[in-house]
Amino acid sequence: MSKRSTKRERGFSLMEMVVATALGTIVVASATQLYVQGVNATWTISQRAEMQQDFRAASNMLTKDLSLAGAGLGNGAAIQLPTSSTIPVYGCDQSSTCYISGASVKYPQPSGTPYLYGLLTGYNVGPTISGQTTDIVTVVYTDPAFYLDCYTASVASTTTVTFAQPATMSTNCTAPNSASIQNINDSAVGLSPGDLVLFYFTSGSNTIPVVGEVYGATPTSTTVTFNSGDPLKMNQGSTIPKSLASEYSASPITTGYGVRLEVITYYIDTTVTPSRLMRQISGHSPVPVAESTVYMKFTYDLFNSSTTPPSVATQCQNPGAAGDVCYSGSSSGLFPNQITKINIANMAMDSSVKGSLYGLSRGDQSIDLQTSVSARNLTYVNNY
Repeated sequence: MSKRSTKRERGFSLMEMVVATALGTIVVASATQLYVQGVNATWTISQRAEMQQDFRAASNMLTKDLSLAGAGLGNGAAIQLPTSSTIPVYGCDQSSTCYISGASVKYPQPSGTPYLYGLLTGYNVGPTISGQTTDIVTVVYTDPAFYLDCYTASVASTTTVTFAQPATMSTNCTAPNSASIQNINDSAVGLSPGDLVLFYFTSGSNTIPVVGEVYGATPTSTTVTFNSGDPLKMNQGSTIPKSLASEYSASPITTGYGVRLEVITYYIDTTVTPSRLMRQISGHSPVPVAESTVYMKFTYDLFNSSTTPPSVATQCQNPGAAGDVCYSGSSSGLFPNQITKINIANMAMDSSVKGSLYGLSRGDQSIDLQTSVSARNLTYVNNY
């Protein structure tokens, strides 16, 4: 007979199982934590890179427009606008929707007369975000891509202007050659409702500047309408000084030429989440430039060489207004056409509105910009 072994085989004890499970849990938890941290870091870096890319694109567009402020208007340009109890405005589109904190913005009115300058400051005009009031800024320059100045503009009525291409180009024409002149109603760059046109009409020995808004009928190849009732209030009645209708009715003006004005406004839109930086051109609908823009402030350096000694105002916040908010020691009473430099005191973007990843707070991410842009086209004078 075989003898069976009486030795018993032993397994793991309860204590050993508990210890092994605890150690395994710690290892798995540590690996999971490292994985989450790695993914979180990757997401944070990716978000930071995307935010920097968006911010760089927005700041490049803003600074380029600021550098062109006043281009084509002539040094020290201050163009008088229709003067009545109805002040011309900006910040609205053809649906009469206004966007600057839900309203329109009036043009500056030194001594009660509205003027168009190459740069329009908007101190504290923007929305208040987290208790801080933001600025807007508006730059004005002539459109270099559309050769409207190569046409002869003839006033046909108080609301209609016809354009014709003369056989011989005048000295006003900026086209490199006559073959490159686009049609008035060119689908890509031609005039459309919402555009602003600055006309230069000749009356005797005088040149009369008049601003009108394309409104009403879509321009044809030769005819453009400037009906009253336009959202920007440029096309006022024949009794209103400096309107197209009044100049046609009161002065023997019939022909001249025009240039398209680009009146470009930057502001922060808080009607959506996250808030975003917007860019609006003249009377057209605004388009977004960058998301999560949460702050924007400007100051302006000014100089007036016509006084003795010259007036210098460094970093005023609201030039041209009764309260120009100039820093201590600066000169007051200067106007936007005397701006020499635009200082972006702060423009900030914040990505914290994106929430958290896997329930973990990543902390705030933000980026801001402080820089200065020369306003060469506003006040440059060659003294040599």
